[in-house]
Amino acid sequence: MARKHLRRIQQLAISIGDSRTVDRGSVARLRDTYRALTSEERGTLFHWLASGLEIDRAALSGPIDRLVATPADDDEAWGRNLLELRSAIESPRRKVLGSLINVPGGMKFILELRAEILDHQRAGRQGLEAVEADIAGLLNEWFTHGFLFLEEIDRTSPFEKIRFLKERELVHPMLSLEEMGQRLGEDRLCFALCHVVMPDEPVVFIEVALSHGLVRSIHDIIDVGGPERSAVISPDTAIFYSINNTQEGLAGLGLGKVLVFRVTDALRARHPSLKTFATLSPIPGFWRRYLLPILDGAAADFTLSREELLDRFSGRAREALCARHHELGGEGEDLATVLRSVLDSENWYQDPVFERHLRRPLQEIVHHYLSQERDRGGRPLNAVASFHLGNGATLALRNVNVGANTSARGIDESCGVMVNYVYSKTTLQQLGSTVRALLPWVRSGR
Repeated sequence: MARKHLRRIQQLAISIGDSRTVDRGSVARLRDTYRALTSEERGTLFHWLASGLEIDRAALSGPIDRLVATPADDDEAWGRNLLELRSAIESPRRKVLGSLINVPGGMKFILELRAEILDHQRAGRQGLEAVEADIAGLLNEWFTHGFLFLEEIDRTSPFEKIRFLKERELVHPMLSLEEMGQRLGEDRLCFALCHVVMPDEPVVFIEVALSHGLVRSIHDIIDVGGPERSAVISPDTAIFYSINNTQEGLAGLGLGKVLVFRVTDALRARHPSLKTFATLSPIPGFWRRYLLPILDGAAADFTLSREELLDRFSGRAREALCARHHELGGEGEDLATVLRSVLDSENWYQDPVFERHLRRPLQEIVHHYLSQERDRGGRPLNAVASFHLGNGATLALRNVNVGANTSARGIDESCGVMVNYVYSKTTLQQLGSTVRALLPWVRSGR
């Protein structure tokens, strides 16, 4: 049965690619048949899309030859032959993928399709680059030209939309809808970018806290059950503390950049007193994928060595940390072993000795990680840092906040450290110019 489904999809795809007009019924059948395939069968299909629906080399030879042979003074023939070549280099695959938008739920399906292809690529499957590039190109077209609108989500928003965002909050997950309600108010705001084809499913959203000065602890923003607080009057700072992409298929397409700019614009119009725009950002991967391997001596690709890391601790700090560790029943004589044990515990920050002697070195190590460590493409190794620093934000050592997230997740993820990336007025102006060039017709909602 599975092979039958696969053959059926291939036949439908070829038929759609060869047709001058697209039959919506055929597109709907292709989509529905695809959903009957297993993950392994979908992988087989992706490879067939890459090779079986590629441009025919023979079909290109004629248009290329005619274009090359066009007399230099014959502009009319040049234009005609160039148009012929442009038509010839569009792969049947792109036509098939593009036709899916014409059926109900087609946009959602394309997003699911790209998310699955990205998963296959992360798992090490090669040869899918052309398929992914075609889908990414189509999505870039479909998420431009006025198809996006900005919407504020507040307590009067539809219940289903609020629940949708609650379930897709991955930075600071919520256990209940009541928690989502506590993040909505006069100085706790939420904005989302939506697409006209999927108005009820925001594609990316951001949560904002208005304050006086930088907020350096997430617990000052989202702690449930804390004391009642008064709304901030005439705030001078907007803190972006959570940005979430709700559609995996849109990963890497830059909509977060668009959202930051649009929200900054909206907040300025509503609160002229705002002077500073900054984040309170997590540091995913800092402990498990960076600091721990260095302490274990298993990290060869980082610019910070274990010896350089340990040199950041003074002799007095070394003695105090080791003595306190042994006093609490810990084992190990060398500082690296002690640090590994202490930082791997959930409550180290509650011990005043550990907190006092780890604060400054942790600040310096985190700052080095975010500002100096690079991936193979030359981008910051940490994805959150890459996003904000790539948008022109700055990170100062004083804005590395130890003890900013003492939840179990915050300790396990980044030893409880969070950072403020700060956007200057000039940076926001440059970001606005970039966004306007990319999406000149993005509309604002209410």
